[in-house]
Amino acid sequence: MKQKTTIIGLTALTAIVIGSLLLIPRIARAHCDTMDGPIVITAMKALEKGDVTPVLKWVKKDNEEEVRALFKKAVATRKKGKEAKELADMYFFETLVRLHRAGEGALYDGLKPAGTTAHIVARSDKALETGSVDELINHLSIVMGNGIRKYFENVVEKKKHADESVEAGREYVEAYVEYVHYVERVHDGIISMAGPHEEPTEKE
Repeated sequence: MKQKTTIIGLTALTAIVIGSLLLIPRIARAHCDTMDGPIVITAMKALEKGDVTPVLKWVKKDNEEEVRALFKKAVATRKKGKEAKELADMYFFETLVRLHRAGEGALYDGLKPAGTTAHIVARSDKALETGSVDELINHLSIVMGNGIRKYFENVVEKKKHADESVEAGREYVEAYVEYVHYVERVHDGIISMAGPHEEPTEKE
């Protein structure tokens, strides 16, 4: 039972992401290019310890030697004073994130200040830190539920007056189409990403 609940929750997670991408203008919300994102945090720790290994996972193999060389220079430069340390660190962060973004096929337009990470991404990271995804699933389930409920309640209200006039009927049809399309796109998004085998049966 717990496993089924988790699957349903994960389905809700996927649904809200897909729904957002399909129903609102697409906004690039890069997580890796912020000063408090996982790449920079990993890089900070690596520079302090003098070990490049932890940051290499963030770049493609083709860029590994470049990162190793730059890391070595950064570690050496950091010993020349506070200002040199800050410049070396920032240059290393910028290069590392740029290479990571390029590996994703994404554009890079500079590092963003800490605190600018999208709220939902911060929640996703928190789930990883705590080792529990339950809070994240619950949050996304509520968000998705609220979206469906909004369209549902609107169409139910319009339906009450659908036969009173042609205009009222058209308002109902418009609300109905919006409701069904919303649900369809959320559902189709889930299936396209998770695969047909993830779709619950009527019995489940």
